[in-house]
Amino acid sequence: MQETWRWFGPSDNITLRHIAQAGATGIVTALHEIPAGEVWPLEAIAERKALIEASGLNWAVIESIPVHNDIKSRSGDYRRMIDNYCQSIRNVGAAGVNTVCYNFMPVVDWTRTNLGYTLPNASQALRFEMTDFAAYDVYVLKRKGAEKDYAPALLAQAEARVAAMSPTEIALLEKNIIAGLPGGEGSHTREGIIDTLETFIALGNEGFRANLFAFLEEIIPVAQEAGVRMCIHPDDPPFSLFGLPRVVSTADDARAIFTAFPSEACGLTLCAGSFGARCDNNLVEIAREFGDRVYFTHLRNVKREEDGSFYESDHLDGDNDMVGLITALLTEEQRRRQEGHHQPHIPMRPDHGHLMLDEVNQPGTKPGYSYLGRLKGLAELRGVIHALTYTLRQ
Repeated sequence: MQETWRWFGPSDNITLRHIAQAGATGIVTALHEIPAGEVWPLEAIAERKALIEASGLNWAVIESIPVHNDIKSRSGDYRRMIDNYCQSIRNVGAAGVNTVCYNFMPVVDWTRTNLGYTLPNASQALRFEMTDFAAYDVYVLKRKGAEKDYAPALLAQAEARVAAMSPTEIALLEKNIIAGLPGGEGSHTREGIIDTLETFIALGNEGFRANLFAFLEEIIPVAQEAGVRMCIHPDDPPFSLFGLPRVVSTADDARAIFTAFPSEACGLTLCAGSFGARCDNNLVEIAREFGDRVYFTHLRNVKREEDGSFYESDHLDGDNDMVGLITALLTEEQRRRQEGHHQPHIPMRPDHGHLMLDEVNQPGTKPGYSYLGRLKGLAELRGVIHALTYTLRQ
């Protein structure tokens, strides 16, 4: 597997030199300065690629070319934006970057309620707390009909939780959920989010899946022609939030996509933490069934709780079978080599790391993307990969 690292561009506190010293060889990045829905110019792609290669690294995966909410809802300026998206695919293919991770989550991107959950060893993790989320959805945002989405016992806990919170605590919870995360085209305010939510809620799962398939019908032939592999990222978390539809949360969802789009250009980002936040998702079986479509993987782990809450654990110390998953992915790589595939390796990155030691108080560190936490995760995963690679060769 190729070891890669998420880099947020020239303004990232973690430099390409840091990444090279961590031992990664591939960079996972994007042109974050270009607004969602606009074309990525070939010149800008080539310039960023040259910068990466000057450090002895390669641009392994684009994460991501964001899909604007207009495309997801097929409203507003979606027609122009899909045309722009197709042109961006052509341009990244022409520049020689041929793997693109993207997601189709409506309104909000990956969602957590606590970006600094303190663990027993005093390091900090990302956490999704169901009671806090319900408290925000029902009693702060006051989404119409939200109370129907939660069990009575959880509603009572949520009501008590919000009653005990200060205005500052409520503001921080709101920022964590809707204001501070990379949702594609910027942050959302409480005043503006309701209308956007209602647009997508009205679609339902099947209507939203139809919009995804309509998007794929246009971009996958372009990707095939450009030599680009599009690998969709699962929903994070893989269950409905705010009553929104979810269409990339289970093995059945992935099966529906690949049945409808058998092209090799249509692939999967196997995010262990996203799929793994549901106890009914078997990561090893997902890797085995869809192995030939897995073009990228995020390796991280979670500790799940009965009410749907979870926090991001050490990479080898969660509820997901990381050793079994890596074994399945290495077996898929072995199959590709035996069949003579020109690109047998699956790029992996240590996804999200704990905030630890001096970085706890260091300004500018992105939640989940500390240097030391990911360095620790990469070292642990590297050890597992090396040991399993040796075993599979015997």
